[in-house]
Amino acid sequence: MSHDPSAPPTVTPKAAYHHGDLRAQLIAAVRELVETHGPDGFSVAEAARRAGVSSAAPYKHFKDRPEILRGVVSEAMDRLRAAMEAGAAAHPLGSLEAVAAVGQAYVNFARTEPGVFRLVFGLTEGHENAPDLLAKGEGCFGVVVLAAAACLGLPPNDPDVQRRAYMLWSFVHGHSFLTIDMKHKVASAEIDDWNYLLTISRAVLGSAPATGK
Repeated sequence: MSHDPSAPPTVTPKAAYHHGDLRAQLIAAVRELVETHGPDGFSVAEAARRAGVSSAAPYKHFKDRPEILRGVVSEAMDRLRAAMEAGAAAHPLGSLEAVAAVGQAYVNFARTEPGVFRLVFGLTEGHENAPDLLAKGEGCFGVVVLAAAACLGLPPNDPDVQRRAYMLWSFVHGHSFLTIDMKHKVASAEIDDWNYLLTISRAVLGSAPATGK
């Protein structure tokens, strides 16, 4: 059975918990609560209850509530990058489909976890002082850069590659937010994600080869 790298793991029943994986289980519990109540609508005590531990246990792994949220964001960004890389790898290197598939993974993540997606890109407390999160964000963008560079036949650090990769990210990022906010429904025509992403990839990158989905 194939594994979707963007799929969020579920919280394990209490009987399966061990001290060594408590941090990961707390992050999974908080992620579920963020999806249900938003980043400001959950309590650490509720996350601990779902993880089957005392209300003091989370503070053995996290300094405070903002640090727990940063843990959720960090883990989410790892999964997002893995899904984007898997999307690109599923198509020929340098093809428009490989570029579009990176965008599809991004949109899929937003659809599947809209609360966490908003949290990742929201101005939550402390993110501006978290170089590790900034580095992970650059890593995600780097997946777009590599796909665009291969499509254009240029090195990733080429200024034109960087510029076009930013344009691709902007289109996909905007589409993702409009999709989860349901604002895309104002369009007179139904938007198919794959056709949209392939059209945008072709428009931004020019006459790179298209191999078919």
